[in-house]
Amino acid sequence: MDCVTSDNPPGAAGPDALRPALPSPLTELADERFAERGLRLLLKRDDLIHPDLPGNKWRKLEPNLRAAATSGARTLLTFGGAYSNHLRATAAAGRLLGFGTIGVVRGDELAGRPLNPSLARCAADGMRLRFVDRATYRRKAEPEVLASLAPPDAFVIPEGGSNAAAAQGCTELGRELRGVADVVGVACGTGGTLAGLAAGLSDGQRAIGFPVLKGGFLEAEILRLQDEAFGGRRGDWVLDDRFHGGGYAKSSAELEGFTADFAVRHGITLESVYVAKMLYGLTTLAREGAFAPGTGVVAVITGAP
Repeated sequence: MDCVTSDNPPGAAGPDALRPALPSPLTELADERFAERGLRLLLKRDDLIHPDLPGNKWRKLEPNLRAAATSGARTLLTFGGAYSNHLRATAAAGRLLGFGTIGVVRGDELAGRPLNPSLARCAADGMRLRFVDRATYRRKAEPEVLASLAPPDAFVIPEGGSNAAAAQGCTELGRELRGVADVVGVACGTGGTLAGLAAGLSDGQRAIGFPVLKGGFLEAEILRLQDEAFGGRRGDWVLDDRFHGGGYAKSSAELEGFTADFAVRHGITLESVYVAKMLYGLTTLAREGAFAPGTGVVAVITGAP
């Protein structure tokens, strides 16, 4: 079922028109839980890249938006759940660059309900929302299903924005961190950011990905993305899947306590679905002695609250 139509004009502008703030700021944070173990903690503030396309959303969407503009496509079509940051970012990009946008939303039971704040923002930015049942959503990459969802003029961006182009776009994040620190932590949803980040780091640096979904499927997906983007595995990276809090957008008393304490300590409210889980993971690893004294640890802030 469709909801909300778009009157956006045909897309023509490339992503350079959005004037992103790059490279994103890098700030050191005095945190005694790291300092007492001889560690430095730095925040890579990708959330400040662009007000409407913050963090990894810019880095993953930029190469796809550039390809869409070059192709002459008039419409961007992509996929996500009811609270998808990626859907919101794609809708904003369409508004800013003049593309029509279609968001295929998982769950046809949502069609008759009032839009939640996330989907309402998408609609306000001109995105046409198409709700599909979960069985169809799982088959969204199959050619016949995709053909039934995408108009002929659409440029299709996968769920979460993760494809080979996105992984290549995220290599710049790794390059910006070369020589800065020894370990880089990043939250993982669909894996595209970690795939590119690890490829962009220099020898001797390693990346740790913190999945926000349970299921143990992400390693194979990251390997697939790196194979498509770079011809094989790149960089020194691992996953630590202990901190998903029960699954996507789920939490725990420990995670909520950590997030509240972090705000008191540093005056920074952490985005709860991704960033809080990543920083909780890094802090736990520091306490466990996973990092040698003298290690510099970078936490990538991929999104705003």
